[in-house]
Order: sequence, then C-alpha cells, then structure tokens
Amino acid sequence: MKTTLHKTKNDLPEKARGELVELLNSRLATAIDLQYQAKQAHWNVKGPQFIALHELFDQVSETAESAVDEIAERAVQLGGVARGTVRIAAKESALAEYPLAATGGTEHVEALSTALAAFGSQVRAAITLADELGDAGTADLFTSLSQAADKQLWFVEAHLQAK
Repeated sequence: MKTTLHKTKNDLPEKARGELVELLNSRLATAIDLQYQAKQAHWNVKGPQFIALHELFDQVSETAESAVDEIAERAVQLGGVARGTVRIAAKESALAEYPLAATGGTEHVEALSTALAAFGSQVRAAITLADELGDAGTADLFTSLSQAADKQLWFVEAHLQAK
C-alpha cells in the first residue's frame, strides 16, 4: 500500500518516512491484536490460579495498550496516518488466532506466551528495519517495546516454568 504523507518539517527523507509508517502500521495491527488476546485470557481464565492470572493478563493488556498508543503516535509524527481500527488489526495482525476454547490457566498462559513471543520477535525485526532507514527514534521506540514485551513474556512464562 502506498502511504500518503502529510507535510511535516521532520527531516527524515519522505521515502524513508513512508516505509517507516508502513512498518509502524504493521506492528500496530499486531499490538492491537495482542492487547485483545490478553483481554480474552483475562476475561476467560479459570482454575486455582484465577486471580493471579486474571490480574497478570490485565497487566499484559495494559502494556500492549501503551504500545498501541506509542506506535500509532509515532506513525502520525512521521506524517502518516495510524491505521488502528479493529477490522484492520484483524486483517493485518501477524499473530495466530487466539484459541477461544481455552479455559484453564495453563492453556491461557501457553496461548498468551506464544502471542507475546511473536510480538517480541516482530518488534525486534522492526528495530533493524528502522535503523536501516536511518530513524534512530523509531528504532529506539521498538527497542523499548521489545524490552516491555520480553518482561511481560517472562511474567507469563514463569507460570509454565515452576517444575
């Protein structure tokens, strides 16, 4: 998709800004999906670890929501349009579909850790692309998001590693 950019005095080359906006929108779709996959787990978890996981999954969703906002705002800062509707996210997310039949804590932990790992991988790849396009600011944003995703993955995976 060819990105139309708004006029800006940002000194990054227009071609690079267009590619960066596309990259940001790609990761935005995945971040929105992650946010709602975490909410799916939050709403539906059952079992002896209910309250701990219920609260943890809400924290994961809030962290993803923050990522959504940061990614969308960066796309607009570069002169682009943030494509952040739920319909676009559903169509363009890089995440696998969340297993709606999951009920037990372990099932949700497994599903959400898979989504977090995929998101982390996506934002790490974006660091390199942003760097190659000469945008240290966007690379820094993706670095920060990868650190936050890794931290949330650690929190969630810890529930699988207690053996």
